[in-house]
Amino acid sequence: MNFILFSHTQIGAIPSVAGHTQYPYDLVLKACQPVLERLGRVHVVQSTAEVDPLYRQLQEQGQDGLFLSFAPVHETAADLRCPTLCVVAWEFDSIPDEPWDDDPAHDWRQLLGRHGRAITLSEHTAGTVRKAMGEDFPILVLPAMQWPQLADQPLPAPVKTDSPIQVKGCLLDTRTLGLSVDSLLPELPVEITAQEQARLDALLPPPLTPRRRVVIARHYLRLWLLHRLGREVAPSPSDDRRYLGHWYWEGVRDLLPDTLHQALAKHLPSVAAPLPVPEPQVPVLDLPDTQHWVQTDVSGVVYVSTFNPQEGQNNWPQLISAFCWAFRDTADATLILRIEGCPLAACYTPLLTVLTQLSPFSCRVVVMYGELDAAQQAQLQNAASFYVNASRAEAVCLPLMAFMAGGVPAIAPAHSALGDYIDDSVAFVVPSSEEPALWPHDTRQLNRTRRHRPDWGALKNAFQASYRLARTQPDAYAQMAAAAQARMQAYCAVTVLQQRAAIFFNLPLADEPATAAARHAAEQA
Repeated sequence: MNFILFSHTQIGAIPSVAGHTQYPYDLVLKACQPVLERLGRVHVVQSTAEVDPLYRQLQEQGQDGLFLSFAPVHETAADLRCPTLCVVAWEFDSIPDEPWDDDPAHDWRQLLGRHGRAITLSEHTAGTVRKAMGEDFPILVLPAMQWPQLADQPLPAPVKTDSPIQVKGCLLDTRTLGLSVDSLLPELPVEITAQEQARLDALLPPPLTPRRRVVIARHYLRLWLLHRLGREVAPSPSDDRRYLGHWYWEGVRDLLPDTLHQALAKHLPSVAAPLPVPEPQVPVLDLPDTQHWVQTDVSGVVYVSTFNPQEGQNNWPQLISAFCWAFRDTADATLILRIEGCPLAACYTPLLTVLTQLSPFSCRVVVMYGELDAAQQAQLQNAASFYVNASRAEAVCLPLMAFMAGGVPAIAPAHSALGDYIDDSVAFVVPSSEEPALWPHDTRQLNRTRRHRPDWGALKNAFQASYRLARTQPDAYAQMAAAAQARMQAYCAVTVLQQRAAIFFNLPLADEPATAAARHAAEQA
């Protein structure tokens, strides 16, 4: 069997929610590839235009081909000759089952029904798809995780002593930032003097006397004339109506009797559209340098979380506030926020604002922004006592799975895809409740599905309970760490997924990747 793979995003693209264009399907493809290589040949293409020519070439050689689309269902190519399967990354409790914007592709049931089967990343997503497609709809659940690469670390110690973390980028450390909530307050004079009051009174607009109304009306007529004379192309009728509306409603309306107003009002906009105003000047941020390797040491009980601050699903302000309130007076609790998927300029101010609003606190928060290679990722994993997830919905959560594969227990809810592998034996489970939500790509902005709202108080309590466990019960911590590692090995080890995929594709098992390559060489001979 030949598997033709295409990722909707390329390495380094900005990740976001699963159904959104910028979800990191490239990382999911890379994680699933080792399983497929044990079952046949894998061809990774750079565009869907390469799929059919490659499929024809394989047919001419007497070989089968199957195209696996790592992309949103509504953006998967529907006109290919090559047999196609969608890899569905989805975190909500329903899939889009109605068209909008005159595009039937938004009804995912159409394409999935044409394919006749699908691949999902979790049992949660499989159940959601079957709710729409029928309980007998064939689905392969293929969790995306690189177990062999991330599970070779020793089990972590609950309390750390000067554990280094390093990144090519920048580290924002609350111990050195000098945060103060007073910096968010405007500087106002304690008492307004008579001179200042007179200045403020002078800024008030004059009363709207009939003479003033005439001045306003003349002003808008002048703007309208300047607008028409200054345009290279003729203004549209809507532009004329806009200026005429301002002239009438703000200028002459109060000067006319009601009978004349009733005759004119039906020909004029009832509410004048606002006139164009210049864009405000955005201050240039003094961002830290991100071109060099930087390092710091962390100690005590260390919590790690990875997220994109531009994505609301991950619920990061509540995660930070729960940590800072739980450890407001605890100096040896540290939270490392691994930021990925967004420009530093976009997340710098929101992150510092939240941290400043919570200050002062004794605990430590380190924001890690930049590139990590495999060695730095292992270093970060070694520094972690717990991994924290406080999201409202998850399609897979690769960072959480990676840390658990290394034996790092979790603090996380057990909703959506997390329910596949999170329970009390491997994590401090945060209860959550359902709330209305949007399908991420629905331009109508209608609540058609549901997500989950983690309980903030329970999250705060989970931080404190995990700290007590790490500090006072090292044996219980070691048991939870071993259970987390065993859970991931049973859930997403390549050999486990290989057998499941072979049954789904009706293929013979191959013990090693080299076996599949040897079989292909024999076919060619």
